[in-house]
Amino acid sequence: MTCTLRAASRSDYSCGSVADVATPDFDTVADRLYAGDPAEFVTERTAAAGAAKSAGDAELARRIRALRKPTAAAAFVNRLARADSPALRELAELGARLREAHEQLAGTRLRELAHRRADLLRQIRREGTGLSESVAREVEQTLEAIVADPELARIALAGRLTAKAHQEADQWLSLPVKENTRPRSSEKDRRPASAAKEQRQREQRQREEQRRRQAKASKARAEAERELVRAQRVAEQADARVTDLRERLTEAEDRAARAADELAKARSAFEKADQAVENPG
Repeated sequence: MTCTLRAASRSDYSCGSVADVATPDFDTVADRLYAGDPAEFVTERTAAAGAAKSAGDAELARRIRALRKPTAAAAFVNRLARADSPALRELAELGARLREAHEQLAGTRLRELAHRRADLLRQIRREGTGLSESVAREVEQTLEAIVADPELARIALAGRLTAKAHQEADQWLSLPVKENTRPRSSEKDRRPASAAKEQRQREQRQREEQRRRQAKASKARAEAERELVRAQRVAEQADARVTDLRERLTEAEDRAARAADELAKARSAFEKADQAVENPG
């Protein structure tokens, strides 16, 4: 298994099975699971939960079993975070500057930041050369959401994303913004007041129609996302249930084996005693 960890504040972690940690805490286990190979996530999670249970910490074992396996897109972003990717960090910080520029109606600044966002997205996409088209699309949607949502950005930089994310409240990122300056009057550009009013009304109707379409698309996407999250949660719960049942089966098999040994010993002792009765001399 190849581990790539964030350089800052996690230098005391090492690669290997999470079950090798003598006295793990939840954050240590979670960090190491999400830093590892997604293909080994379930195996490593089961081992860590078993180690916690063997150590007598049932609550820690329960919390570890509840950790969700990351999707391919989430795992890719987690790897960027744990490699301390400058592009990902700047992208996460860019959201606050974009929101500030929009609130100030600073159109020029907003366009500059939007161009920088696009550059960062292209830079990160180039790092995902081995991703399938669908996974690359989910990564791009997740990166867009990181720009829009400060809390999601915090989770992403911690390297603990579990599923694809999308933005629902960042329509302002793509809406036109007027400069906070008054247009200069020009003799060449003078128009009758009624014509200017009609133009403003047309532009307003176009913006409202655009917002309606975006809101409808966002609603449909949000509903689909919720259904996906629900299905993933059900799958994870089923996986945790299977893991628990397997552990119980192993324990039951161990008890059955011990009982069989005891039965064989008891039968042997009985046969010796019975022979002694029949042949007292």
